[in-house]
Amino acid sequence: MRPPILRRLLRRVASVAVLTLLAAQPVSAAAAPAAPAAAGLQQVTGFGSNPGNLQMFAYTPDGVAAGAPLVVALHGCTQSANAYYTNSGWTKYADLWGFDVVFPQTTAANNALSCFGWFDQAESTRGRGEAASIVQMVEYAKQTYGSDGRRVYVTGLSAGGGMTADLLAAYPDVFAGGSVASGLPAQCATSQAGASACQTGPQKLSPAQWGDKVRASYPGWTGPWPRVAIWQGTSDYTVYPANATALRDQWTDVWGIGQTPSSTRSLPGNTTLSVYDDASGQPAVETFSVSGMGHGLPVSPGSGAEQCGSTAAYFLNTICSAYHTGVFWGLDKETPGGGGGLPAPAGLKVTGVTDNSASLAWNAVTGAASYTVYRDGAKVTTTASTSFTDTGLTAGTSYRYSVTAADPSGTAGAGSSAVTATTSGGTAPARCFTATNYAHVAAGRAHTSGGHAYANGSEQDMGLYNVFVTHTLRESPAGHFVIADSGCQAGSA
Repeated sequence: MRPPILRRLLRRVASVAVLTLLAAQPVSAAAAPAAPAAAGLQQVTGFGSNPGNLQMFAYTPDGVAAGAPLVVALHGCTQSANAYYTNSGWTKYADLWGFDVVFPQTTAANNALSCFGWFDQAESTRGRGEAASIVQMVEYAKQTYGSDGRRVYVTGLSAGGGMTADLLAAYPDVFAGGSVASGLPAQCATSQAGASACQTGPQKLSPAQWGDKVRASYPGWTGPWPRVAIWQGTSDYTVYPANATALRDQWTDVWGIGQTPSSTRSLPGNTTLSVYDDASGQPAVETFSVSGMGHGLPVSPGSGAEQCGSTAAYFLNTICSAYHTGVFWGLDKETPGGGGGLPAPAGLKVTGVTDNSASLAWNAVTGAASYTVYRDGAKVTTTASTSFTDTGLTAGTSYRYSVTAADPSGTAGAGSSAVTATTSGGTAPARCFTATNYAHVAAGRAHTSGGHAYANGSEQDMGLYNVFVTHTLRESPAGHFVIADSGCQAGSA
C-alpha cells in the first residue's frame, strides 16, 4: 500500500486531465483558493484528526441558540469556502432562520483543481478521508455550537455535489437531508478513470442498482433516509442532466417510492419542481430542473424573501436554490415540523372544493391553543378551529396542505401529513417544451425504460434516451405530455 502522502501526490497529478471537465475556465495546477477574507467567516482548527486534510470554516450568526440546525456547504472545483460563503446565499437564511453553517475547504494540496474527491473511495466512504473529516466538523459543531444532531444537512455544487451524495449514502445517521447541485449520484465513480464517464453520462443502471450503491455504503442501515433535493440545469454540458435523473432514481429507490412525481409545478427562473412523496405523503425527494441553465449553483440576487446570493463564476442568476432547499428541509421557521412538544394533527382531510376554494378539517390535538395551516409550504392562516376554508384559489389547480398545532406559548409542534386539494372547473393552459430527451427526463416530463424515453402521461415513445434526440412536448392537462413536433400552440386547451 502506498504511503498516504505519496498516494495524494499521485492523485493530484492524475486529476488534472479528468477534472478539468468540472472547471469551465483553466486554473494553474499550483494555484490554491484565496484564503477567506470575510469577517463573518472564521477558520476553525483542531476539529479532529482530519484524515482528509481539509480546512474548516464556519459562519455562526449572532444570537443563534443551542439546538439550532446545522448546514454543511461544499464548494465546487476551483472554488473556496469564502466563495461559497459570499455567493451561495446560505448566510442570508442562516441569519433569518437561525442556524449555523460549516464550509469545508479542500485545496490544491489535495487536488490540483481543489475538487473534493467524490470519485475516490479512499476519500468518499464511511470512516475514510475527506468524508470522515467533514463528519468530524459536524461533531465539532455539535459540541461547540450546540447544533442539533437530528437536524444536520449537507449541500454542495459539482464535485461538492458529488461528495454530498456520497456523504448522504455513507452517513445517513448523521445527515437528515441533502441538496446536490449539478452533481453526481452517490458512488457513481470509484476511480479516477470513471469520473469523466459519470460527468458526461452515468451508467444506465436501474433505480434498484443505483439504490444498491447507497445501501452498500452503510450496510445494515434501514433508515430513516435523508431527504434529498436535486438541482440541475438543462444546458449543463459539464455535469450532464442525466446525472439528475440517476440521482432521482437512486434516492426514490432508497425511499421505496416510484419515479413518477407526486406533483409538479413551475417556480421562478424557468424552474420546474417535481416532488416525490414518501408513504406518509411528505416530500422525500425533490428535483429542480432549471431550463437553459448551464453548470453552476442557482442564485437570485435581490432583497426579496425568496432572493439570495450574488453572481460569480458558477453562481448563476436564475432562482435562489438556498431558499427552496431550506424550505424543503424545514429550516424556515414558518415551515411545518418545527419540532415543538405537541404531536402532529391527525385526520387532515379535504371536506370540499369549489372553483376557487378548498375546505379542510382535522382532529383536535390535546393542549393545542391554535392551529396553523400551510399551503404548498407557505403559511396561510392561524386559527383556533379544527377546520378552515381557503379562498381565492385558481380553478382546476392542485394545492398541498398541512397543519401544525401550537401550545398556549405559541410553540408549534410537528407538521401533519399533507393532503392535496384540487379546485374544480377551469382548464390549465397548455405549455410547450422543446428539449433533448435527456432534458425532458431530467425535468420530469418523461421517463426512461429500456434505453428509450417515454412522455409522462401519454407514454409515447420519444426514441433513444440521449442528448442527440430532441422533441417538443405539449402539456395539457398538468402532468400529461404528448409529442408535438409538428407544432405546439401554448395556452390552448
